[in-house]
Amino acid sequence: MKKNQQFITEITGTGSQGEGVARIENMAVFVPYALLGETVKVHIVKVLKNYAYGKLVEVIKPSPNRTEPKCSVFYKCGGCNMQHADYRYELQFKTNHVSDCLKRIGGIDTEVLPCIPSPETEHYRNKGQFAVTKDGIGFYSQRSHNLVDSNSCLIQKEICSEIIGIIREYMKTNNVPPYDEETHTGKIRNIFIRQLSGGTMVCITVTDKNLPNLTDLTKELVTLGAASVMLNINNKRTNVQLGEQFIPLYGDETLTDTIGDIEFKVSPNSFYQINSKQTEQLYKYAVSLAGLTGNETVFDLYCGIGTIGLFASKYAKKVIGVEIVEKAVENARNNALANGITNAQFLCGKAEDVIKDIGKADVVMLDPPRKGCDDKLLKTVKEIAPKTIVYISCNPATLARDLKTLNGYGYCIDTVQPFDMFPRTFHVECVVKLQR
Repeated sequence: MKKNQQFITEITGTGSQGEGVARIENMAVFVPYALLGETVKVHIVKVLKNYAYGKLVEVIKPSPNRTEPKCSVFYKCGGCNMQHADYRYELQFKTNHVSDCLKRIGGIDTEVLPCIPSPETEHYRNKGQFAVTKDGIGFYSQRSHNLVDSNSCLIQKEICSEIIGIIREYMKTNNVPPYDEETHTGKIRNIFIRQLSGGTMVCITVTDKNLPNLTDLTKELVTLGAASVMLNINNKRTNVQLGEQFIPLYGDETLTDTIGDIEFKVSPNSFYQINSKQTEQLYKYAVSLAGLTGNETVFDLYCGIGTIGLFASKYAKKVIGVEIVEKAVENARNNALANGITNAQFLCGKAEDVIKDIGKADVVMLDPPRKGCDDKLLKTVKEIAPKTIVYISCNPATLARDLKTLNGYGYCIDTVQPFDMFPRTFHVECVVKLQR
């Protein structure tokens, strides 16, 4: 097989990002935007030792699950992956993907329950981060820093389009240059927008605070409905979007959201699930899996601003949350106080170091970042020996790796339940219950 060859082939599998997989000349060929069961024409764009990448040229025999994307820049933008497939196909892919990762990476052959659909599949994201470059404002193409300029996004909240429009006009009128990552020049780098039940936050990341007519810009955003407007200072050569310094221009530095009967205050740099309606379903399910009777001590590790731990506190004797981000711990403590929750405490530090000194737990709840749990943490959990572990994961690959380790420590998988937290993308959230 050589680059630039073309083949007509059948798609017989699906890759981890929802792309089609064909077998051509005894090689796996990954074909973005091709669906299982389709006959397609493929142009080979890259050939490696054991597999290749192809570009979809033509769909000769389409899948009954193929749909026309609603977004005009879907095939250019890297924000979505699944708008060319109907939602039923997407949910089945996510269920299969979790099952495949457990078998292939974890060596675990267990039942995976059907992925629970999201209450909303459009305009569900409560957080948007828009890059600002000389090419416009929008999102990058997949695996690149080529910006796709766009005025709207089907998975972001609708107010984002209006906010972006105001900032575009402000930059043009006041001759404010966008940031150039190659030359490290320019003013505005990113626009961070979060919309929760308590209102809309707009945070503009800049290289320095000396921008013209900020008062006028702030007034426009507040008139539109912003409850909080702030600058974030980031003058480092880095891909990290938010710097450490925040300058309030209007309103508070936190935004309020209500999930179930608990109210949370969220800082712009705190982790918070991006699909609020689905989050409520997920947290209720995770707490129910823990089987709490009111007599248990629960450790909530990687607790963030305390969301899952505060949910569990109603049903537990005591909850101890641990988080390495100091601002998030401050938010968690304030959230407990604001909700009158007295049986939850939150500690700052690495979970594997902190929990050694705070005794035993009946239940451990894990909600790590995409990279999964540190080996040292899993060993420490083994030493604590909780009866039940509830593991919430946004990455099936690292989930499978960690479950394999926990299996080796004497924990058996009871339940695997995927949730579609990220409709129209290949990402999937999963809740797993393990018993000692």
